Amino acid sequence: MLQPDIKPTLIIAVGNLSRGDDALAPLLLELIEPDIDERTTELLTDFQLQLEHALDINGRDRVLFIDAAVECTKPFSFSEQQPSTEYTHTSHIMSPAAIMQVYQTITKRLPPPCFLLSIKGESFELGETISAPAEQHLQAAKIFTLAALQLSSVEDWRKLKWKPIL
Repeated sequence: MLQPDIKPTLIIAVGNLSRGDDALAPLLLELIEPDIDERTTELLTDFQLQLEHALDINGRDRVLFIDAAVECTKPFSFSEQQPSTEYTHTSHIMSPAAIMQVYQTITKRLPPPCFLLSIKGESFELGETISAPAEQHLQAAKIFTLAALQLSSVEDWRKLKWKPIL
């Protein structure tokens, strides 16, 4: 059962506003904030995922992680995540799958359904603003995210597919 002070949907945006397209996720939260239902959705922004984020997903019905990504072939990708013990090449970078694994390890329970929205970025230099292509990807991701938030069930999120909008 959901705790009274915990909102069922959590959106965690990861990125640095000072590093060009790395700002895509925090900027997306700024764009959607006026349109979300504050009674059901909580927004959280951080520079990177950390162990402590495993506590943030506790008690949620669903979690959406948002991050910029170079490897996207479309303006964005959307996928359900699974807990994983994968390790990255540096100690300060964690994936949503790793956060889910930490949650599962410390609580001895399955994590809530978690999804990753990766927005295609191209330029991540310090002091840069977002690139023109990334701005278009951001607008497409905004439309998609607001549509997803209108869907009440996790099953509906699992059926979501990206369709070109712009």
